[in-house]
Amino acid sequence: MTFKKKQFFGLGLTLFFLVVMLFAILSWTGTIKTNMLEIVEDRYYKVNKAMEIRQYVLITDREIIHIIQDKTRKDPQEVIDTLQENRKIIREDIIELDGVLNRPKSRSLLKEIEAAYADYAEMEELVIAGLGTNMEPGMVRDIYYGAESEKDTLLQKVNEFKEYQESLMDQALKTANQAYDQLFVALVITVVLAIALITGVTLWVIRSTSRTLDAVADGINKVDYHNLGEIPRIQLEAKDEIGQIAAAFNSMAASLETFYNKEREYTAAISEQNWVQTQSAELIKLYHKSTEVESLGEQLMEKLAPAVGASLGAFYLMDKQSLKKIASYADGGGAPGKDELALREGLAGQCAVEKKTIYIEDVPEDYAVIATGLGFMKPKSILIAPVTVKGETVAVIELASLDPFTPAQQQLAQKVFETLGLAITNILGRMEVERLLLESQAQAEELQSQSEELQAQSEELQTQAEELRMINEQLEERTKDAEMKSAELLGAKEQLEEKAKQLQLSSKYKSEFLANMSHELRTPLNSILLLSEMMGEDLDENLTDEQKDFAKVIHTSGQDLLNLINDILDLSKVEAGKLEVGFDGVNIADFGGRLEHLFSHHAVQKGIGFMVDLEDDLPDLFYTDEQRLQQIVKNLLSNAFKFTENGAVITSVKRATPDEIPAEPVSDTWLKLSVSDTGIGIAEDQQELIFEAFQQVDGATMRKYSGTGLGLSISSEFARLLGGTLTVESKEGEGSTFTLLLPSLPNGLQASEEEVALERVGAKLGTAGRKNPIDEASVEVAAGTSAAEGLAGTMDDSVLTVGTGKAEDVPFNSLRGKTVVVTDDDHRNIYALEKALQKEGMTVISAENGAECLEILQRKDNVDIVLMDIMMPVMDGYETMKHIREMDRYGDIPIIALTAKAMKGDKEKCLEAGASDYISKPLKMDQLFSAMRVWLAR
Repeated sequence: MTFKKKQFFGLGLTLFFLVVMLFAILSWTGTIKTNMLEIVEDRYYKVNKAMEIRQYVLITDREIIHIIQDKTRKDPQEVIDTLQENRKIIREDIIELDGVLNRPKSRSLLKEIEAAYADYAEMEELVIAGLGTNMEPGMVRDIYYGAESEKDTLLQKVNEFKEYQESLMDQALKTANQAYDQLFVALVITVVLAIALITGVTLWVIRSTSRTLDAVADGINKVDYHNLGEIPRIQLEAKDEIGQIAAAFNSMAASLETFYNKEREYTAAISEQNWVQTQSAELIKLYHKSTEVESLGEQLMEKLAPAVGASLGAFYLMDKQSLKKIASYADGGGAPGKDELALREGLAGQCAVEKKTIYIEDVPEDYAVIATGLGFMKPKSILIAPVTVKGETVAVIELASLDPFTPAQQQLAQKVFETLGLAITNILGRMEVERLLLESQAQAEELQSQSEELQAQSEELQTQAEELRMINEQLEERTKDAEMKSAELLGAKEQLEEKAKQLQLSSKYKSEFLANMSHELRTPLNSILLLSEMMGEDLDENLTDEQKDFAKVIHTSGQDLLNLINDILDLSKVEAGKLEVGFDGVNIADFGGRLEHLFSHHAVQKGIGFMVDLEDDLPDLFYTDEQRLQQIVKNLLSNAFKFTENGAVITSVKRATPDEIPAEPVSDTWLKLSVSDTGIGIAEDQQELIFEAFQQVDGATMRKYSGTGLGLSISSEFARLLGGTLTVESKEGEGSTFTLLLPSLPNGLQASEEEVALERVGAKLGTAGRKNPIDEASVEVAAGTSAAEGLAGTMDDSVLTVGTGKAEDVPFNSLRGKTVVVTDDDHRNIYALEKALQKEGMTVISAENGAECLEILQRKDNVDIVLMDIMMPVMDGYETMKHIREMDRYGDIPIIALTAKAMKGDKEKCLEAGASDYISKPLKMDQLFSAMRVWLAR
């Protein structure tokens, strides 16, 4: 087809598409009308929301009337839940309307509805409070009828809002119909005119374009595609579309020429960068081969100078306040340069001070010349660059060339200088260490030699009295030398003291790390254990047996992980010297009975024998740390049962014989406790290894027995802290016997008296941070437990009686109806505690930090108790509790500190800050509920 035919064919298609466009536009106008109807529907949505607010207000009103008329017909708590749910829906509707309203009057009406509902909501809160406290129906009736005008105002405002929205609906519909009619007429006229115009233009284009197309084709055919650096241009004077095509072709030709030239430049630049990277990598390899700065300088100058095209070079090293030349390239044939320069002396000295690269192409007359076998030449360019480390100059390198340095050569030099400073510093550091090592060795040899000389002189004094005077003179000289050595030793002592301070600081950081690790690991475990325990209990009985088993498995796994965390923290505390032991009397007979009771069911389950053998002449009381002793023995028995499939596990307790007691005993009474089994045994080469952390008998990747390998390591460290030892005798395949030797220490270990404290803390209710404490004789609990643990066994679901020491009982009601503020920055913990406390019938208010908790307490006047996390952003638990104790209204409110840190001194810090009680995470809900009941009973 010719171009004319194509144009006529295009004209026909254009007319066809215009007709199609006409129908499309008509269809679009119908869509506009539909959209306008959607606007009306939006008004209907707003009216519907207003009616929904009115409906729930009337439902709330009806519920209150029913409960006033006949309180026995419904459970007050059910009515409270209904009112709170209605209030929640109404507030959500108000918020949704506030987000979609776009007219000032609509927003104004909504604000009036919101204000009217706030007045009405005050009556609701009073009614809810009255129902929660079993208020007389007459009083509830007075509250309700006293807010009659607020209800009428609220309904009136809702009706005004609805009527205004309905008027907007009518107005929008009328406007949409008018716009539709006008648009329809305008579009028809526009399309008719467009068809006429396009037809005329198209006929004109067909006649005008055929003459100019040949000129464009000739210009394009002249392009040489093998050389795009020069492209011919199309010479055409036409101003129509073809003229624009010709102009676009000319612009494209110019762009192609520019791109072609830039591509060649870019290829050259890439090659240049590759050369820089390759050369710099080769030069940097020299850093690892050199052990002295001088050799590094010589090798670097030999490689760097040719690489950058330099014919002369010098390497100056910073030495105090001057620069010393330690290496050079092609130096010495011409006029010699200086071997040492002061700061600011010459360009090199100035470069060291200013720390800036100096590049000169106009070389001074007095500059050193370049020597060859044929004569001397003056360089054309000079490059002087500083080598810096952390902003300090360590060296200066000077290069001279017969030609100007290219940008690539300058870039290569700078790239090498950037890393050279670190290499110089490292080499100087190694050299200094070697020098100090050699010096210390020489001093040690000299001291040894002096010692031998003094010994020989001492022997000589005994036999040669006549030479006493001469020897005395020699001794005076030696004394002077010794005084000098003493001064040196004093300096070494000061260095050792500084190292000791650094070790103490390191130990402090380690303790802080342990505390943070405790918090970060226990915090997620807290929610896992609480929620899995609640799921396992299934109080609502809506879980299947399989789901309950899942929950129990999750809880057991979380508890195992908690035990592992405790083991790791205990081991770290022992290594850091932060673990305390307390020595007290232990009844060995009772202790053995507890072991037998604790592990008998393990023996029955595995079908093996188990016996605890106590010798007859054991002391009535044995003084040690019972908690650590029990942990050691439980670890040994757990291992024995784990690695024994057949046979028996036997525990024997007897007095240690004199030959078993250490050579320097710390006590007259020693106990020998042995745990024997008939299990897999331990190879002889592994019997020492198993006492190291994370080591096991079957330590292979595919091992049969589970465990972390921490039990024996912790047990060994505990035995050492108690003044004893833990050893093993075993034969592979026949069984093992672990023997614990412990001394009876009524007064503890005297050598570590400053580091070990007795753990007899009498935790008494109301003794820290309370204004009205319960009598001090009321309850005494062991250190590390909460008040509720000390009162275990004296409470049921609704009433608890606490002994006060005055033959009086303090009645205690359940948690139902109480309000608690839970302050914790972890949403998982808040969620778990909310679910657990709400099941107890409590009203739960949550806060994510201390500042938010204080705002809630300032705003609320019915809070009964506060649960306070310690480590939180913005304001931590310590500061928050101090501020609460300063408040008039809540100065004596019960505050239970909940912390996942659980490190030494945390409990005392919490109590000093104002806490009523202290419970460590992960929480046990029965323990938490017990503590809350105790403090709410005041």
